[in-house]
Amino acid sequence: MSDKQMKLFSLSSNHEIAEQIAKAVGVPLSKLSSRQFADGEIMVNLEESVRGVDVYLIQSTSYPVNDNLWELLIAIDACKRASASSVTVVMPYFGYSRQDRIAKTREPITAKLVANMLVKAGVERVVTLDLHAVQVQGFFDIPVDNLFTVPLFAKHYIDKGLTGSDVVVVSPKNSGIKRARSLAEYLDAPIAIIDYAQDDSEREEGYIIGDVAGKKAILIDDILNTGKTFAEASKILERDGATDIYAVASHGLFAGGAADILDLSPIKEILVTNSVVTKERQPEKILYLSASELLGEALERIHEHQPVSPLFTYKPGK
Repeated sequence: MSDKQMKLFSLSSNHEIAEQIAKAVGVPLSKLSSRQFADGEIMVNLEESVRGVDVYLIQSTSYPVNDNLWELLIAIDACKRASASSVTVVMPYFGYSRQDRIAKTREPITAKLVANMLVKAGVERVVTLDLHAVQVQGFFDIPVDNLFTVPLFAKHYIDKGLTGSDVVVVSPKNSGIKRARSLAEYLDAPIAIIDYAQDDSEREEGYIIGDVAGKKAILIDDILNTGKTFAEASKILERDGATDIYAVASHGLFAGGAADILDLSPIKEILVTNSVVTKERQPEKILYLSASELLGEALERIHEHQPVSPLFTYKPGK
């Protein structure tokens, strides 16, 4: 791909995944500098020409969310003013995606606001991993490629031999049934759901819809934030007779002492992608799965005007 008119830039949130994406694509990262002034203002400088080039900016809007979001918006403006042919944002983790609806009176829909800001800044396309809610794609008036991590997880568990009727895929809350069912279909396993008697307010009153006794359970969610959801769900699974308990999430934020909470839980392994780099302490049982090749192949397909849909499913042998 090195002869193609494309340039990849890494912003501050996750240099590691940017380097891996660049390696997968076969295009070295281009040079960019970013710094903050004493008062917190951000300055971004493109250190090489982007005139007539398709630019791909790689940035997760994870902690510090607002700094990373503003750095991205400023970089987009720099690219547009430098006459880039197009600007695509590669956002492995989309911060504010959980604010996708009005849950209480007078709340904002911040995911829509962020979408508006990105489009207004001049982005032509967004590539992301596992949006909290797929309908967030509709908040944009530009193409959004929402890549799914479940095929990556499916390969991991199939390689470990976690398949069949002695495995159960568990959604730790009733809103995650679709994600659990998707993984369960790959593993040829049943699903179960953890529900709560009083709208999550009393987690110890949680009960399981489905059979987990004597089974290896895989908890699945999209975002692992404080760890409380997984920790409490794992205790309920252990109480109801699950043997080994695994947990998997697309994005590992590990905020608010999550590592301490998860280390005390009966979870045997916690699997997340490398979409987010965190300075928080991580659980002892953590295992990272790279999404870099998936993102890299998506960028190649986009740049070559090929369909991205073949990346949405797991194909054995690949």
